[in-house]
Amino acid sequence: MQPDERYQGQPESFWAYVRAVGEAKGYSVHGQSMVKAPTVQDLDETIADLGIPPGRVRGSTGLTDFGETLLSYFQHRANVLNSVVRPSLMDVDEARRMFEAKREELQPRCPLPMNKQRGAKRAPAYFTGLINMLIESALEGDDCDYDPKQLTKLTDESGLLRTLARRVDGACPSAINPVAIWEIKEYYYTTTFGSRVAGGIYETLLDGMELKNLAESHEARVLHYLFVDSHRTWWLSGRSYLCRLIDALHMGYVDEVLFGREILERLPMLVDEWRRMLRFRAA
Repeated sequence: MQPDERYQGQPESFWAYVRAVGEAKGYSVHGQSMVKAPTVQDLDETIADLGIPPGRVRGSTGLTDFGETLLSYFQHRANVLNSVVRPSLMDVDEARRMFEAKREELQPRCPLPMNKQRGAKRAPAYFTGLINMLIESALEGDDCDYDPKQLTKLTDESGLLRTLARRVDGACPSAINPVAIWEIKEYYYTTTFGSRVAGGIYETLLDGMELKNLAESHEARVLHYLFVDSHRTWWLSGRSYLCRLIDALHMGYVDEVLFGREILERLPMLVDEWRRMLRFRAA
């Protein structure tokens, strides 16, 4: 999923209202497995409850352009989550079948790591393996680091520009001066949406903030992706955090978020873009 350009470049105050309304009014339709879009009433009640001036959102004749854009964004976010993300998310049985089919088709040489479960649940990390196989196939022999064991580093002719705070799950072509980095949130066996999963969202925000600052201060661009799967964990338990992922996408902290089976069609297209960037860099 790519960001909708209508909501890119919004001021920090816009996202302050988005988060405040979400905190006050929630993210889901009560009794339904759906993400809701807050209403004008929700917006007015949040402003009143916080005791803040309404002028940014309401003018003398109704909602301001700012307020109208807020409501439009809420509707857009709910629509894409309910109609695109929800049916794209897989659970472990579907991911396993897809993994086995692609392994048979592609005969990969890339790493296919195991998950971190024990006993009967010990198995390949299906989503990670799928991502690795699709990237390897599209790269056609070009370099890629499928498991960087170092912090991402950016350099210029004078030396280091930035060393990111966290290790990521993959980098192309390497963790030093990559054109693209990515994180994988594969949570098929998580029984509750606990601190580990929520922490993953905050890690993504941290990486995105660092990369955004780097682009603004040094005009050094690194594409940043997030790959997410598990219908049960994310949709049934974590819809509020899916909303936050869509927010992060439009805030510019991640370039794209791919949900579940979206990787099949979209990931080869992204790799083609990385290869063009690498050829341009080498020219």
